[in-house]
Amino acid sequence: MHREAREFVSLFATDRSISVVEIGSLDVNGTIRDLFPNATWTGIDRVSGKCVDVVCDAAIYTPQGQVDLVVCCEVLEHADNWYQVILNAARWIRPGGSFIMTCAGLGRQPHSCDGGALKPHEYYQNLSPRDIRDAVQTAGFEWNCTRQILTDIQCFAVKKQTCDTLSLSQPLPLADQS
Repeated sequence: MHREAREFVSLFATDRSISVVEIGSLDVNGTIRDLFPNATWTGIDRVSGKCVDVVCDAAIYTPQGQVDLVVCCEVLEHADNWYQVILNAARWIRPGGSFIMTCAGLGRQPHSCDGGALKPHEYYQNLSPRDIRDAVQTAGFEWNCTRQILTDIQCFAVKKQTCDTLSLSQPLPLADQS
Protein backbone atom coordinates (compact mmCIF):
# COMPACT_ATOMS: atom_id res chain seq x y z
CA MET A 1 0.00 0.00 0.00
CA HIS A 2 1.39 3.37 -0.88
CA ARG A 3 1.67 6.34 1.49
CA GLU A 4 -1.28 8.33 0.10
CA ALA A 5 -3.70 5.42 0.47
CA ARG A 6 -2.63 4.85 4.07
CA GLU A 7 -2.90 8.57 4.86
CA PHE A 8 -6.47 8.66 3.51
CA VAL A 9 -7.55 5.67 5.59
CA SER A 10 -5.87 7.20 8.66
CA LEU A 11 -8.40 10.06 8.50
CA PHE A 12 -11.01 7.56 9.74
CA ALA A 13 -8.85 5.67 12.27
CA THR A 14 -10.49 4.76 15.55
CA ASP A 15 -9.73 2.81 18.68
CA ARG A 16 -13.40 1.84 19.07
CA SER A 17 -14.32 -1.82 19.00
CA ILE A 18 -15.73 -2.32 15.50
CA SER A 19 -16.12 -5.17 13.01
CA VAL A 20 -14.26 -4.83 9.72
CA VAL A 21 -14.08 -6.73 6.46
CA GLU A 22 -10.99 -5.89 4.46
CA ILE A 23 -11.16 -6.59 0.72
CA GLY A 24 -7.76 -7.39 -0.75
CA SER A 25 -6.27 -7.99 2.66
CA LEU A 26 -3.05 -9.69 1.58
CA ASP A 27 -0.20 -7.69 3.11
CA VAL A 28 1.95 -7.02 0.06
CA ASN A 29 3.61 -3.79 1.16
CA GLY A 30 1.90 -2.65 4.34
CA THR A 31 -1.39 -2.82 6.19
CA ILE A 32 -3.86 -0.39 7.76
CA ARG A 33 -4.87 -2.70 10.60
CA ASP A 34 -2.89 -0.74 13.18
CA LEU A 35 -5.16 2.26 12.48
CA PHE A 36 -8.07 0.28 13.97
CA PRO A 37 -6.36 -1.48 16.90
CA ASN A 38 -9.51 -2.77 18.62
CA ALA A 39 -11.28 -3.95 15.48
CA THR A 40 -12.32 -7.51 14.78
CA TRP A 41 -10.98 -8.19 11.29
CA THR A 42 -11.95 -10.53 8.49
CA GLY A 43 -9.53 -10.30 5.61
CA ILE A 44 -10.56 -11.59 2.20
CA ASP A 45 -8.39 -11.94 -0.86
CA ARG A 46 -8.13 -14.09 -3.98
CA VAL A 47 -4.82 -15.52 -2.73
CA SER A 48 -3.72 -16.82 0.66
CA GLY A 49 -1.09 -15.16 2.79
CA LYS A 50 -0.46 -12.74 5.63
CA CYS A 51 -3.68 -11.01 6.87
CA VAL A 52 -5.94 -13.23 4.71
CA ASP A 53 -8.65 -15.12 6.61
CA VAL A 54 -10.84 -16.14 3.67
CA VAL A 55 -9.64 -16.89 0.14
CA CYS A 56 -12.40 -15.93 -2.28
CA ASP A 57 -13.67 -13.36 -4.75
CA ALA A 58 -15.17 -10.36 -2.92
CA ALA A 59 -17.96 -10.20 -5.50
CA ILE A 60 -19.41 -13.46 -4.14
CA TYR A 61 -18.29 -13.43 -0.49
CA THR A 62 -20.89 -13.39 2.28
CA PRO A 63 -19.83 -12.68 5.87
CA GLN A 64 -21.53 -14.32 8.86
CA GLY A 65 -23.25 -11.04 9.74
CA GLN A 66 -23.22 -7.36 8.94
CA VAL A 67 -20.17 -5.30 9.84
CA ASP A 68 -19.43 -1.72 10.84
CA LEU A 69 -16.81 -1.05 8.18
CA VAL A 70 -15.57 -2.39 4.86
CA VAL A 71 -12.11 -1.29 3.73
CA CYS A 72 -10.93 -1.82 0.16
CA CYS A 73 -7.50 -0.36 -0.61
CA GLU A 74 -5.76 -0.54 -3.97
CA VAL A 75 -7.85 -3.48 -5.22
CA LEU A 76 -10.56 -2.41 -7.64
CA GLU A 77 -8.24 -1.56 -10.54
CA HIS A 78 -7.22 -5.25 -10.48
CA ALA A 79 -10.79 -6.62 -10.44
CA ASP A 80 -12.68 -7.07 -13.69
CA ASN A 81 -15.82 -7.30 -11.54
CA TRP A 82 -15.08 -4.16 -9.48
CA TYR A 83 -18.66 -2.89 -9.78
CA GLN A 84 -20.07 -6.15 -8.34
CA VAL A 85 -17.47 -6.00 -5.55
CA ILE A 86 -18.84 -2.61 -4.45
CA LEU A 87 -22.47 -3.76 -4.70
CA ASN A 88 -21.73 -6.89 -2.68
CA ALA A 89 -19.68 -5.03 -0.07
CA ALA A 90 -22.63 -2.70 0.55
CA ARG A 91 -24.71 -5.74 1.58
CA TRP A 92 -22.19 -6.55 4.32
CA ILE A 93 -22.34 -3.15 5.98
CA ARG A 94 -24.90 -2.47 8.70
CA PRO A 95 -27.09 0.61 8.19
CA GLY A 96 -25.08 3.62 9.29
CA GLY A 97 -21.83 1.72 8.71
CA SER A 98 -19.02 2.90 6.47
CA PHE A 99 -17.07 2.02 3.33
CA ILE A 100 -13.50 3.26 2.82
CA MET A 101 -11.93 2.70 -0.58
CA THR A 102 -8.84 3.71 -2.50
CA CYS A 103 -7.88 2.64 -6.01
CA ALA A 104 -5.88 3.67 -9.04
CA GLY A 105 -7.38 6.57 -10.93
CA LEU A 106 -6.91 7.89 -14.41
CA GLY A 107 -3.27 8.44 -15.24
CA ARG A 108 -1.76 5.80 -12.93
CA GLN A 109 0.63 3.43 -14.65
CA PRO A 110 -0.63 -0.16 -14.88
CA HIS A 111 0.88 -2.38 -12.19
CA SER A 112 0.57 -5.88 -10.82
CA CYS A 113 -1.21 -6.87 -7.61
CA ASP A 114 2.23 -7.38 -6.10
CA GLY A 115 3.30 -3.84 -6.99
CA GLY A 116 5.59 -4.91 -9.83
CA ALA A 117 5.09 -4.86 -13.58
CA LEU A 118 1.72 -5.99 -14.90
CA LYS A 119 1.83 -9.64 -15.87
CA PRO A 120 0.26 -10.83 -19.16
CA HIS A 121 -2.61 -12.73 -17.47
CA GLU A 122 -3.57 -9.93 -15.02
CA TYR A 123 -6.57 -7.64 -15.40
CA TYR A 124 -6.00 -3.92 -14.93
CA GLN A 125 -8.22 -0.87 -15.48
CA ASN A 126 -7.85 2.61 -14.05
CA LEU A 127 -11.18 3.89 -12.75
CA SER A 128 -12.63 7.38 -12.58
CA PRO A 129 -14.24 9.18 -9.65
CA ARG A 130 -17.54 9.04 -11.59
CA ASP A 131 -17.24 5.24 -11.91
CA ILE A 132 -16.83 4.88 -8.15
CA ARG A 133 -19.43 7.52 -7.24
CA ASP A 134 -22.06 5.91 -9.50
CA ALA A 135 -21.39 2.41 -8.10
CA VAL A 136 -21.49 3.62 -4.49
CA GLN A 137 -24.77 5.47 -5.05
CA THR A 138 -26.31 2.46 -6.81
CA ALA A 139 -25.17 0.27 -3.90
CA GLY A 140 -27.32 2.28 -1.49
CA PHE A 141 -24.97 4.59 0.33
CA GLU A 142 -26.70 7.79 1.40
CA TRP A 143 -23.60 9.91 1.57
CA ASN A 144 -20.26 9.63 -0.11
CA CYS A 145 -17.21 11.72 -0.74
CA THR A 146 -15.30 10.49 -3.77
CA ARG A 147 -12.33 12.39 -5.12
CA GLN A 148 -9.25 11.99 -7.26
CA ILE A 149 -5.94 13.35 -6.00
CA LEU A 150 -3.18 12.98 -8.57
CA THR A 151 -3.67 9.37 -9.71
CA ASP A 152 -5.48 8.12 -6.57
CA ILE A 153 -9.22 7.76 -6.15
CA GLN A 154 -10.39 7.96 -2.54
CA CYS A 155 -13.91 7.29 -1.31
CA PHE A 156 -15.64 7.38 2.06
CA ALA A 157 -19.32 6.42 2.12
CA VAL A 158 -22.01 5.81 4.74
CA LYS A 159 -24.76 3.24 4.26
CA LYS A 160 -28.36 4.39 4.40
CA GLN A 161 -30.46 3.91 7.49
CA THR A 162 -33.85 2.37 6.70
CA CYS A 163 -37.13 2.41 8.57
CA ASP A 164 -36.66 -1.19 9.67
CA THR A 165 -33.30 -0.34 11.26
CA LEU A 166 -34.63 2.44 13.45
CA SER A 167 -35.27 1.50 17.05
CA LEU A 168 -38.97 1.38 17.80
CA SER A 169 -38.22 1.94 21.48
CA GLN A 170 -37.00 5.45 20.67
CA PRO A 171 -39.44 8.24 19.83
CA LEU A 172 -39.27 9.55 16.30
CA PRO A 173 -37.97 13.12 15.96
CA LEU A 174 -41.30 14.70 15.03
CA ALA A 175 -42.22 18.36 14.92
CA ASP A 176 -43.60 20.02 18.04
CA GLN A 177 -46.83 18.19 18.88
CA SER A 178 -48.26 20.72 21.32
